[in-house]
Amino acid sequence: MYKLIPFFVTDLAKVTNHRSGEIKFGEKMLTVPKGENCFAYMKNCEAKYVLFGIPEDVGIRANFGRPGADSAWESAIKSIANIQHNRFCKGSQILVLGKLDIAEEMNQAKDLDFNTTEDRKKLSTLVEKIDKEVVHVVSNIIKCRKIPIIIGGGHNNAYGNIKGTALGLGKPINAINFDAHSDFRILEGRHSGNGFSYAYEEGFLKKYFIFGLHENYTSKNVLDNLKKIEDRVTFNTYDEIKVRQQKNFDQELITALEFIKNDTYGIEIDLDSIPNIASSAMTMSGFSVEELRQFVYFFGKTKNATYLHICEGAPDLGEEKNNHLIGKLIGYLVTDFIKSRRELI
Repeated sequence: MYKLIPFFVTDLAKVTNHRSGEIKFGEKMLTVPKGENCFAYMKNCEAKYVLFGIPEDVGIRANFGRPGADSAWESAIKSIANIQHNRFCKGSQILVLGKLDIAEEMNQAKDLDFNTTEDRKKLSTLVEKIDKEVVHVVSNIIKCRKIPIIIGGGHNNAYGNIKGTALGLGKPINAINFDAHSDFRILEGRHSGNGFSYAYEEGFLKKYFIFGLHENYTSKNVLDNLKKIEDRVTFNTYDEIKVRQQKNFDQELITALEFIKNDTYGIEIDLDSIPNIASSAMTMSGFSVEELRQFVYFFGKTKNATYLHICEGAPDLGEEKNNHLIGKLIGYLVTDFIKSRRELI
């Protein structure tokens, strides 16, 4: 695991705020002991969920987005470590694996210019390198019969999540994506806007539902392409649910689940769907935090839900006094997902 930076018990201690009379997740979550093979330990440990971070924004840069999503993992693990371990949710259900080592790719990307054709090609090549690492980690977690909870990065990482899960299971999977954008754009080189289209084209993604697409930011070309394959890739829009009120949010949850539920599926969350969340494509109009939490809980509670990915949040782009709030939001989503599955374990 050359490209994985393990998270040890000493690292947990550094981010856990101990308080007399309280038990925090950071005191109960598992880590791989130093010197042990991480996947051998993972396979035999009692934790059902494996938490790991992807601290990168290379795919976002390759899509002409604002960098900063590399900071989500550090913010999230600090918040998750300080969640209360109690009868509602237990930290001992989680193994903190660590984060991918993407420092080299990040360093190579920082001075590349999206507006230059040659630099765009270099950015896409870097994204492909990251893809391989994500695929490797996710596929091995799945083979250990654990559920990955993936934090950070851009939606380019959906490709690695989907491919890794499909390879781990030996079959293509479905996906549900809570997102203002389809991320189903043309195959023009890897970036955060085409993770799902690449996974679909290569046969790893079987059926795909986009929940809450923003009509103002979806091109005619994407809509035309989706129309051609609507039996396998479909969507609803934020505008028809919340603005025109032609569709009901709760009913749309059911409709989306009916579309994907018969096969294993991944849950993808893009935080740029929520208003005023610092992200690569920040919005002023979108679903509420409570609706997002309901979404995660709803789709997490079936046996076919096989991973959770929370991406595009960029604490470093927000006000310094509030940049911890993205980590706190991610912590809520992680525990909502775990709580939804209590009856399945």
